[in-house]
Amino acid sequence: MRRSVGRWLDDRGPRLVMTLGAVIGSLGLVIVSAASDLVVFTLGWVVCGLAQSAVLYQAAFTVIARRHGDSRRSAMTILTLAGGLASTVFAPVVAGLLTAFDWRATFLILAGALLVLTVPLHWFFLERAWAQLPPAHAGEVVHHVGAVIRTRRFWMLEVSMVTLAAALFSVTLAIIPLYMEKGMTYELAAWALGLLGAGQVVGRLLYVAIPHGTAPWVTLAATSSLAVVLLALMGLVPGPPWLLIGVGIIAGAVRGAQTLVQGSAVADRWGTRNYGSINGVFAAPITAITALGPALGPVIAVAVGGYSAMALLMAGVAVVAVITARFS
Repeated sequence: MRRSVGRWLDDRGPRLVMTLGAVIGSLGLVIVSAASDLVVFTLGWVVCGLAQSAVLYQAAFTVIARRHGDSRRSAMTILTLAGGLASTVFAPVVAGLLTAFDWRATFLILAGALLVLTVPLHWFFLERAWAQLPPAHAGEVVHHVGAVIRTRRFWMLEVSMVTLAAALFSVTLAIIPLYMEKGMTYELAAWALGLLGAGQVVGRLLYVAIPHGTAPWVTLAATSSLAVVLLALMGLVPGPPWLLIGVGIIAGAVRGAQTLVQGSAVADRWGTRNYGSINGVFAAPITAITALGPALGPVIAVAVGGYSAMALLMAGVAVVAVITARFS
């Protein structure tokens, strides 16, 4: 589905596909709110998942890459900084709604907000079709998706980003049980999780400072190397709590940078022409492993005998990302 959305964005422009995505997302939330059994409930979330492929980061990155060309980095950073505030803004909003209404009514209200706020923005402020390429694209070589995915460089990049995402998300999303295993209270570990999320903002801001002439593999290798160090520290450091929280914040910064490294990976290597089609193929396994992150960490922790051991194992997985980054 993501590949089809990417091709549509490349060929026809973003207005229709992103507007439809917002409408379908609203419909998915309505289905969830009305679900009378697990089958309908699951169907609603499947519909929401389809909508996400048309409206979230990867679709938006395609629009930015096409619009801004070589100046895309700052635009992507602004977008992810705004997106990173989603839980900060809506967690208390949803909590407030749940104190006044039941969960079904809350989902209906959110569906209405999504429809009323985002559909007009997509329809009136996105391009109906792409105009002639701007000067930033002049002379750019056109890479076709079929040729790109047959190259070793593409698959080294894929392996590097998948292993990096698997390592980072499995550990950082399990920071509460990991830090409780080290003696923290639940409340303090929850604060550590919140501050880790704030660290993502720092990482995204620092990403903008990377010189434009830096080879793409260097940025990925550096991010992966930092992940190895931070995940190892999260597994090895016993305390005190302030040190563990500090390590978690820096790990959050690495995770924040990873979002932008992924978003710019295709354009940095193969340009912005056909970005949506190529990025659709590239992002699919990364999205899948990220979605599994909340379950992956606990499952591995049970298998290896604890969350600290799991963090060390995932630091080893991140080493694979460092090695393969060099060939990407």
